[in-house]
Amino acid sequence: MTLIKSISGIRGTIGGAPGEALTPVDVVKFTYAYAAKLRERRPKAEGERYKVVVGKDARISGEMVENLVVGTLLGCGIDVVKAGFASTPTTELAVTFCEADGGIILTASHNPRQWNALKLLNEKGEFLSAAEGQAILDCAEAGEFNFAGVDEIGVVEERDFTDEHIDAVLALPAVDVEAIRTARFRVVLDAINSVGGIIMPRLLERLGVKCIGINCEPTGDFAHNPEPLPQNLVDLSETVVLEHADLGISVDPDVDRLAFICENGVPFVEENTLVAVADYLFARANAVAKEEGKTIEEVVAPYKPVACSNLSSSRALRDVAESYGGRYEAAAVGEVNVTTKMRESLALIGGEGNGGVIYPASHYGRDAMVGVALFLSSLAHRKISVSALKASLPQYSIAKNRIELSDKSLIDKILTELQRIYASEDVNTLDGVKISFEAERKWVHLRRSNTEPIIRIYAEAPTAEAAEALAAEVIGVARKIIG
Repeated sequence: MTLIKSISGIRGTIGGAPGEALTPVDVVKFTYAYAAKLRERRPKAEGERYKVVVGKDARISGEMVENLVVGTLLGCGIDVVKAGFASTPTTELAVTFCEADGGIILTASHNPRQWNALKLLNEKGEFLSAAEGQAILDCAEAGEFNFAGVDEIGVVEERDFTDEHIDAVLALPAVDVEAIRTARFRVVLDAINSVGGIIMPRLLERLGVKCIGINCEPTGDFAHNPEPLPQNLVDLSETVVLEHADLGISVDPDVDRLAFICENGVPFVEENTLVAVADYLFARANAVAKEEGKTIEEVVAPYKPVACSNLSSSRALRDVAESYGGRYEAAAVGEVNVTTKMRESLALIGGEGNGGVIYPASHYGRDAMVGVALFLSSLAHRKISVSALKASLPQYSIAKNRIELSDKSLIDKILTELQRIYASEDVNTLDGVKISFEAERKWVHLRRSNTEPIIRIYAEAPTAEAAEALAAEVIGVARKIIG
């Protein structure tokens, strides 16, 4: 059994002993801490009510965890808006739609069916800062409770935000609804038996797209490993070819990550999801600038022609931004770090190489719905196949490895020594150690695991062979450092 407490929330496997897994005791304790710190963060006058949105994916444990979370919030004197089955981005937007003070998303994202989690939002529908998350962890560990009296118990409202989310996506100026409808796309959707099977077909229908669904029943009994990686999408690839579809779409259980399959059944590769969307937005802005005699800065205002991702994401995003006269900004790994950097730089687009698209014109959160709508807009304008679109993007390959160590203390030794050994290269220590070899357009990024004595190693180069060779080289150096 596993329980992982972090500044972004609490997640674990269902069942077992308190403190060792995600049990009812842990859910109540952590929810209470969130409620207590919410009051401190947003003090109100006596008599004013607090309101929190609670949404869940379709996991089997969802109803149990929802009942515990909702009951605890009510017991803390907080009103609850139950969003029911709702994607992570739907719940994020719901906080702003109903002007709530915060939100709790019940999802373990891409983790297997035995997992669940509480993801915590502020009044903007965004993840809490590191300091706010740590304050909640400290409060939960203190174990001091003081619940509301009978006259102050919260009340429950049930509300479905699905159509409001879809309306918001379709209203985005960069989403060309008419062009998509005219293209009459035919797609296969793998919703991994969760909430994507509810919201994604409704979005596609509104866009005039023919949707062939597989694994769309929201049973929570996932048909395969729920992470949208190529090795888990074999059935989707085969169905795309069998149905002569234009593309395949895969989302994770809470619909914040997105991957595509080309019309020939070949993976588009999740690293390319964000890159393709960014290419469309920069190209669109550049075309408008030329047509109207403006600069690209004027066209994208109040944003800047900036793309942002974490240090472990593909260099292709930087290449795309710079090809249109824009620039690239890197952030530490973690969605909240990326969104923080995006706010600082007023980025037009950002996200993560795992298929997470963050489009500030919508909201500061990964949103597969927005990603699909922008991707289809690009296809409709360019009038090319998905495989041709993939070929038009900068070509890179990423190798993912790790070093398992017997002692966590060895991690710092390895990272420090690697900085010295590769000091002549471009070394970034924002998050672990990233070494960029600019002349060869390749890099390697080493990061510590927060839970295990492991160093995660991502390497990227123009070819798979070069990426693997770079990873092997650095792993060899690391092993020599520790003898």
